[in-house]
Amino acid sequence: MIEIKTRGQLEAMRASGLVVASALRNVVDAVKVGVSTQELDEIAEQTIRDAGAVPSFKGYNGFPASICASVNEQIVHGIPSSKQVLAEGDLISIDCGAILDGWHGDSAVTVGVGELSPADHKLSEATRLSMLAGIEAALPGGRLTDISFAIEASAIESGERDGIEYGIVADYGGHGIGTKMHMDPFLPNYGKPGKGPKLKVGMAIAIEPMLTLGTDDSQELEDGWTVITLDGTRAAHWEHTVAITEEGPWVLTAPEE
Repeated sequence: MIEIKTRGQLEAMRASGLVVASALRNVVDAVKVGVSTQELDEIAEQTIRDAGAVPSFKGYNGFPASICASVNEQIVHGIPSSKQVLAEGDLISIDCGAILDGWHGDSAVTVGVGELSPADHKLSEATRLSMLAGIEAALPGGRLTDISFAIEASAIESGERDGIEYGIVADYGGHGIGTKMHMDPFLPNYGKPGKGPKLKVGMAIAIEPMLTLGTDDSQELEDGWTVITLDGTRAAHWEHTVAITEEGPWVLTAPEE
């Protein structure tokens, strides 16, 4: 069963989403050469707890931290560590979740450390644009894979513009979210439109494309969490929690303007 929320419940999710947005803002502000990913994790956890919320990730199926910090060839689920110290030119994806009053928010951004290479900058921007395309397709009356198709089409369009054939990570995608972090439906980041469940007012979906500079194949490391590109190329990950409303998509994890 796909969870359908009332307007009041979506507003509660928006409150959780704002906590996530605040945590990500503070973490991104701290990203610089010489900072460890563990330090970034501590900033996120403090921000979340100061808001009266709880980190979604910490303890989730045994995950030991409040953010996923995935550097360079790491796609998702990178475990923060005092030994992972950021260097000039690194590309880091930061995924963060929070629970407030029983409702989850989930969002991710990719940022550079110092000066990024042109290819890495284009990769991150292509991923962000594909997320935005997916969000625009999250319309009541549509089908789930309308979002998938929009993400894929945007990635292909960016690749043609940039002269780079981006890999769309095959094994990971978006998901329903609400009273739990991961719920039905699973959202692929590619595919034909017009398939899957009908998009209904009150649904909430985490839309999260992951692109690479090479392969779409991934591998999980021995730590049981960190996922890397099979060919060692760099990856980017962007994500927002989005509600389906009569007025169109409502980005619950967007920062306040």
